[in-house]
Parts: sequence; C-alpha cells; structure tokens
Amino acid sequence: MTTRGLTLALDGMGGDNGPETVIGGAEVALVRHPDIRFVIYGDEAKMRPLLDKHPRVAAASEIVHTEVSIAMDDKPSQALRRGRKTSSMWLAIDAVKTGRAQAAVSAGNTGALMAMSKVILKTMPNVERPALAALWPTARGESVVLDLGATIGPDAWQLVQFAVMGEAFARVIFGLERPSVGLLNIGEEEVKGTEQVKDAAKMLRDAKLPMNFHGFVEGDDISKGTVDVVVTDGYTGNIALKTAEGTVRLIVEFLRSAMRSSILSKIGYVFAQSAFRALATKLDPRTSNGAVFLGLNGIVVKSHGDTDAMGYAYAIDVAVDVAAADLLNKIVSDLAGLDGLSGHEGRAQKPANEESEAALS
Repeated sequence: MTTRGLTLALDGMGGDNGPETVIGGAEVALVRHPDIRFVIYGDEAKMRPLLDKHPRVAAASEIVHTEVSIAMDDKPSQALRRGRKTSSMWLAIDAVKTGRAQAAVSAGNTGALMAMSKVILKTMPNVERPALAALWPTARGESVVLDLGATIGPDAWQLVQFAVMGEAFARVIFGLERPSVGLLNIGEEEVKGTEQVKDAAKMLRDAKLPMNFHGFVEGDDISKGTVDVVVTDGYTGNIALKTAEGTVRLIVEFLRSAMRSSILSKIGYVFAQSAFRALATKLDPRTSNGAVFLGLNGIVVKSHGDTDAMGYAYAIDVAVDVAAADLLNKIVSDLAGLDGLSGHEGRAQKPANEESEAALS
C-alpha cells in the first residue's frame, strides 16, 4: 500500500476539543505517514495559532474556512438543516464525494456524521443501511466488530450485508485471505436468539459465498478473539462497546489503587514497571480509536469525541490504511456476490435517510 498522493479531509471543529485535538493528531500522524496531506475545514481564526505551533501540519495542509460547526448534542435533522453545505463536517465529507480527498475523519456528533454521510455519499449497491466497524483488542490480537451504532434494528438480510462488508474490511486491515465471521448471539445453539439473527445465520450457511462463516458467537468470544469478524446490530454493538470501555477504565483504576495501597505494593510496582507499561498500552482505548462507516460510496472515519491528539492520530491511521488499500472497490465486488441470493429478490434499494439512527457518541 502506498500513501503518496493521499489526501484526508479533517473536520477541524468536531469533537470535545476541536482544533487542538485535530491539529495535534495530524502532527502525530505525519510522523508515521510523512507523504499524506490534509484539507482541514473549520474556523481559521481558531486554527491558525495552533498551526503556527505545528509547522509540519501547516506545511502539509490546506485550510478551508467556515465558522459553522455541528454541536455534539445536535440532532441529525438539526445538523442537516443548519450545517448543510456550510459546516466543517459537511464540507469534509463532501471533499470525499468530489475527489478532493480520499477519506474524511471527524470526531464530531456521530448521528450527524452518519446522516450527512448518507445524504452526501449515498449507500453502495446491495447495501440498505451502513454499519460502523471498528477494531477490537482481543486475546489473539484484534477483531473487527460491527455494527457499533449506525443502524438500530437491522433485519436478517441487512445483517448478511454487514457480514460481507466486515469480512472485506478484515481482509484489508489484517491481510487475511479468509477471515472467520461470527454472528453475536446469546448462545451457540441454533435455536437461540432473535428471529433476525437466526435467519441471518441460515442465509450465510446456505449462501455459496467465499466466506469462512463460523456461526454464532457469544459476548465473551469478542474478547477471546474467537473469530476475526463479529457481526451484530447497532444497539447491541454500541452497548457492548461502552461496557468494554467502562470495564477497562475500572480495571485500570483497580490497578492504580492496588499499587498505592501499601509500601510493599509500591516497591513491587517499581520492579514490574515494564510489565505495567505493556499492560497500559494494551488497554489504552486510544490505540483502537477510529471506526469506519462501511457501505457508503466513500470513506468516512469516526473518532471518539473525547479522545486526545494521540487517539485522533490512530483514527487518521485507520483512514490511511483503508484508503490506501482500495477498500471500497473490494466491498463493492464482494457485495455483488449477494445478487440472486434468497432474501434479496424484490428488495429495492432504499433512499438515504436523513434521520440517522446512529447511537455512538
């Protein structure tokens, strides 16, 4: 994969900390990807002093001024009315549509980002609803998990679409020829689960797709790394994500308290510092930051809104990887294999819905 000539559009006003995180993250990303360039959309008066402190970013960037930004608590419909064609978020996504950039990155309001992305980029053929996919640290390394909040209540056929897109994403990110795919369920037995999940499993088993379909996986299989791709609906996926993030913070706090509890524990920490540093790196949520909206005619990456510059840089890494690997064409090719499968006939392409159901924030 080459990054030469790759341009990313950054929503300079998105997230809890806006330009400070975006420009700081761009600085870190340029160390890892010195050939990339940025088009940063936002209030130039707020960004210029930060760019003066980061000359490397300034030299690699074009600034497009707009004073309109999307608030983190704006409803998607409000964001579309107020920010259409003028906000930093809209302009960053539109840069992907026009070819000015190969991917867009935003730490802004997820619902608004999803709604604008669907309106501007539209969905691919054979995709009714996009899915938000991210890397999840596991005992075996990493897995792809989707959907994490873009689509609430998908039916069986839409879960099949998620499986195909997630499998293509895993091939690109992990370099695997045939990544394993599992459907998240409350048990491995075929009789368990909702009708949508059971029907989706039957479709995937019956379909003659070049896919390594594992079957059902349970919640603890995510962290075990039982499969390379875990497919679920956005409601369940988002709850699982937030639960995992909260558990990590709790474990870190327990460790800190234990290390401060006595003189002996403090001495033990001194001798085990390298091991604790390795654990801290493994548990650091910033290293898994950056979720991709799959199923759109363009690459849009969502960064956590409350991340710092280091976390934002990881979201940029994801955008670079998927753009350089030609992910979109691979997904389109794989989705074409769904034509004619049972469950697909008679289902027309649905128009982009301006009221996104995205739940991740």
